[in-house]
Amino acid sequence: MAEKKKNRYGPLVIVGVVLVGMAGFGSSGFTSSMRSLGTVGDKDVPITDYQRQLNAQIQNMSRQFNTQITFQQAISLGLDRQALQAVVQNRTLDNEAANLGLSVGDQRVFDQLKSIPEFQGRNGFNADSYRLALQQSGQNEGAFETSLREEMARTLLQGAVVGGVPQQDVFGDTMIAYIAERRSATWAAIDAEALDAPTPGATDADIQSYYDEHPEDFTLPETRDITYVWLAPDMIQDEMDVPETAIEQLYQDRIADFVQPERRLVERLVYLDAQKAEDARARVDAGEATFEDLVTERGLSLNDVDMGDVDQEELRAAGTAVFEAAPGDVVGPFNSPLGPALFRMNAVLAAQETPLEEASAELRDELAADAAREVISDSTDGILDLIAGGATLEDLADRTNLELGTINWTDQIAEGIAAYDDFRDAAARVEEGAFAEVIDLADGGIFALRLDGITPPAVRPLDEVRDAAAEAWQVQARQDAVMARATELSADIQSAEDFETLGLIANTEENMTRTDFIEGTPPVFNEELFKMAVGDVAVLDAGDRAVIVRLDAIAGPDESDELTASRIEALAGNATTAIAQDIYQAYSAALQQETDVNINQATVNAVNAQFQ
Repeated sequence: MAEKKKNRYGPLVIVGVVLVGMAGFGSSGFTSSMRSLGTVGDKDVPITDYQRQLNAQIQNMSRQFNTQITFQQAISLGLDRQALQAVVQNRTLDNEAANLGLSVGDQRVFDQLKSIPEFQGRNGFNADSYRLALQQSGQNEGAFETSLREEMARTLLQGAVVGGVPQQDVFGDTMIAYIAERRSATWAAIDAEALDAPTPGATDADIQSYYDEHPEDFTLPETRDITYVWLAPDMIQDEMDVPETAIEQLYQDRIADFVQPERRLVERLVYLDAQKAEDARARVDAGEATFEDLVTERGLSLNDVDMGDVDQEELRAAGTAVFEAAPGDVVGPFNSPLGPALFRMNAVLAAQETPLEEASAELRDELAADAAREVISDSTDGILDLIAGGATLEDLADRTNLELGTINWTDQIAEGIAAYDDFRDAAARVEEGAFAEVIDLADGGIFALRLDGITPPAVRPLDEVRDAAAEAWQVQARQDAVMARATELSADIQSAEDFETLGLIANTEENMTRTDFIEGTPPVFNEELFKMAVGDVAVLDAGDRAVIVRLDAIAGPDESDELTASRIEALAGNATTAIAQDIYQAYSAALQQETDVNINQATVNAVNAQFQ
């Protein structure tokens, strides 16, 4: 099957070849006549490349879902197409590099081999480790070294394409000028105590006016009168007989939940290459930066780098160092699945063990709930037969374990059976006279319902809501008076000192940025402040009070602040990387349009069959 492909492109930096074992999916081999999926230009597309790429896609997605996904799920997620696209893209670049005469020498290939951790022994590169690792991943030395050489050539090609993109310093300066601009202001809040006289009570005319102008405040939602029957696991759970042997077996099956090894609270900061990670660690060791500084420089937060609590095995190469570290220590860099990384150990979590005796009650409830769900599931066919035979909901309640109930349901009710999304969805769409159907609940329960009538939305009569309308008018009138008084006072404010002259409690804020939050001010405070000119005075509605604010000074970013400088560099670097990636993507797209791609779909299908 011949095709021209547009591709979803990988990361800008092409990393070295990663050894991916074939265990788990597609471990069976192919005959010598089935070594290639087809050709891209003058390059074969090795089956093993596709197998490794697809296996890597499946394992990566499984880690994201925190459970091993099946091959059928992988197909539904399009991982097979992504894997094939990635392999075709790489071979397109390999073909172009060969056409351009780009290659690397044997010494460069050997130097790269020596840097791969899987090939290391106690004294560095170990030939036996190299051969064993290749054997375990289903590769031979010649094919692996050829793929490594081609990948290094791809990196050269990529560098030639994007190497001329200049650093976007102007972009970084412009963004920081906006983000880190500083403003100083004086503000004061006033409330009803500042009024010369209390707000008069609402007259009948006031109440009528407010009622007429705010009908949404007094409108009852549509009400649906519903009769239902239902059965949830917790309604019959106590009736289930749970053998002790089943509890013991479940305890053993879930032993990892009850017997946990010593763990650590860890943060991980990943870098693009080992040298940058080494430089960052050196700055920490020299006291020039904290771990928090490094995180901020990368445009991240501590939440972004938090790994939570992990055991030593989960940390892989960093495990021993992290577990030997004291709280607060930064160790590394060590290789991680995402690249070279620094790790900070924050706390030690002692090993925990919950004996069977303590876990027994929880496990019994879990097994009883499972049994109850099974009982409900087994009863569904019989209930359906009764409904098909003409049984009403009342009949079902008399002849089965289903419980009968009624509810005057609105979209604002979420209690009892209405706490279930499934019930609310069904209640919202059911029609009068509709045939009853048995619907599953998320916890394994079931229900059926009948719509007995609908009361449409309606504005409640004024007589029923007079007190509420009067109170709402009073609140609004008081706030209107406060805003008017604040506006009156603001006209006399010419300087920061005028606040105190007018008897206001002045609050002074220095060097605020757009992201700062000032307690006691409304959400629009910063937004309005950064629209003002020096000397401007504004009155802001704060809901139950007013805020008078005067802008006193405007200053640019603090250029002496190391954090500001690092943020400029990070923004400029990100912009440069984004532009370079756009250029590279455009180049790759054009290159693939010009390259003949011939993929044998029957071979692809055969490879996929090995994964099932």
